[in-house]
Amino acid sequence: MARKKKEKIQQTSIITPLIEVASTTLKTVAPFVTPPPVTNVINAVTTAAQTAVSLNKNKIKKIVSDIAIGAETPQKGVSAMDKRSPIASVSSVLTQKKKKWIDAFNSCGIIISTGDGVAIARGLNNVRSGEVVNILSPGQTKVKMQGLALGLSKKTVSIALFGHNHFVKAGDFVARHFILPQVPTGKKLLGRVIDSLGYAIDGFKPIIKKNWRRIDIKAPGVFTRQSIYEPMLTGVKAVDSMIPVGRGQRELIIGDRQSGKTTIALSAILQQKNVLFQKKNDMIYAIYVSIGQKRSSLAYIVNQLRAARALKYTTIVAATASDAAALQYLAPYTGATLGEFFRDNGYHALVIYDDLSKQAVAYRQMSLLLRRPPSREAYPGDVFYLHSRLLERAAKLKNVLKGGSLTALPIVETQDGDVSTYIPTNVISITDGQIFLDKELFNRGILPAINVGLSVSRVGSTSQVFPMKQMAGRLKLELALFREVEPLLGFLDDLDPITKETLERGLRLIEILKQPRCKPFKIEEQLVLVFAALNGYFDTIRVKKVRLFENFIIALLMKTIYKKLVYNKIIVQSSLDSELLGQFLDEARVYFDLVYDV
Repeated sequence: MARKKKEKIQQTSIITPLIEVASTTLKTVAPFVTPPPVTNVINAVTTAAQTAVSLNKNKIKKIVSDIAIGAETPQKGVSAMDKRSPIASVSSVLTQKKKKWIDAFNSCGIIISTGDGVAIARGLNNVRSGEVVNILSPGQTKVKMQGLALGLSKKTVSIALFGHNHFVKAGDFVARHFILPQVPTGKKLLGRVIDSLGYAIDGFKPIIKKNWRRIDIKAPGVFTRQSIYEPMLTGVKAVDSMIPVGRGQRELIIGDRQSGKTTIALSAILQQKNVLFQKKNDMIYAIYVSIGQKRSSLAYIVNQLRAARALKYTTIVAATASDAAALQYLAPYTGATLGEFFRDNGYHALVIYDDLSKQAVAYRQMSLLLRRPPSREAYPGDVFYLHSRLLERAAKLKNVLKGGSLTALPIVETQDGDVSTYIPTNVISITDGQIFLDKELFNRGILPAINVGLSVSRVGSTSQVFPMKQMAGRLKLELALFREVEPLLGFLDDLDPITKETLERGLRLIEILKQPRCKPFKIEEQLVLVFAALNGYFDTIRVKKVRLFENFIIALLMKTIYKKLVYNKIIVQSSLDSELLGQFLDEARVYFDLVYDV
């Protein structure tokens, strides 16, 4: 009797801690994701398994198996639930959940080393690649950090941490979360600043988490897409006139550091206030993804959008330079997921990745720490797939699928104008065109510093506003002729009249294509200015006063009856009325000559 009593006490001392911690864990809720699709028993034991780690794993499995087998043998003279000892009651539970309990032991592990944003864990035999895992301190049930299981080997699992590795130490417990990374989506996120995991970081009330979506999913197939034909206006005169972007297109913005790449992207967001069409679903919602930037730069962008009242239709996803490499790696996919909500529901969305060079650097850092073999420039071999599976998610869906679109404007940084390096060549080959920013033009004060000769849109005039399409070819020709004779500017007095006229008009075209930072132009304003430049209305204006005449034309257009007439012709009827524009510009020139000394 004493021996049997001793065995029962020994079994109870091993099983009771598991039951107690499991019952406590059943009351806890996952910190930021929906409950995993498993039973409460698995969820409880997974979180409680730090107790199991301190015990002999094989011994626990044997005890569970022995008790379960013993419970399957009925006792004579005793009913199923009557006069049963505590051990028999536990045995009944274990009999029903035997397989799930043993599987739960394969869903937990222990951290054996940490460093540089990566943790190495032993255990986690059933974890999937790319799955979220929870990290807890021994004896605690509160998750203190999460990570991403990326490197799977026979004995260990490498985890990319979602925070600083100083908060994780060897001996901490790690458990599966049974889901892949996902974030909440919907219009409730408009006007908010969130991180890569869907947490609000703008200091306002917590986000209502609905419409969960996985952040890394397959792009739409060929048969679900249709051709791009709708314009996505940026408000930049040089882009909308010569490098048009369509809804559903992927247009790369590439250039050196501090050359105005972000300015063009922000102008595209601000331009969406000037809705071209008046239909309900034609509004373009914007998602700006900040990757690896300073927090001060991000705060400046947020304040600029808020001051322009553009934040109400914009969501900002931020993974700054001080955040973990894993968050910088996930941020673009989070932005694409937010945009796909609008695309799949028949709306239009614009997502800006600023910039993918820093995402590639973060991915390289993670891959080297995970001991993956390096390739060209020490990047891993799948860095092309990193960007291709992201940018392929931009699409214009067929009308039977509600006809929504997702437009992508990725940004890539070059070094000294060299576009032949690894990441720029990869992204150029993936996208549908590029807007190339020249540092030399920037230093000369030509802003935006777009090199029209190296920039291209492979969708072309198909997605361009028709009146602008009629003038775009002539504008490109005039600028091409100017670039050919531009080296002769120093000999202007010795040139023939035709060459001199080409130079004079080219100088004025360059001035007209300049515009202030983050001040987009409406499409009707752009059309009037381009029409005036191509038809000689600026030819007799001194170069220094071209901007003055330009502002005078826009102010006059907005305050006279011509505003409605021009809008109806250009936007509603989609036609270029040369007679109407000529009449307006003649009057504008007369008033300008009276007010200013030309």
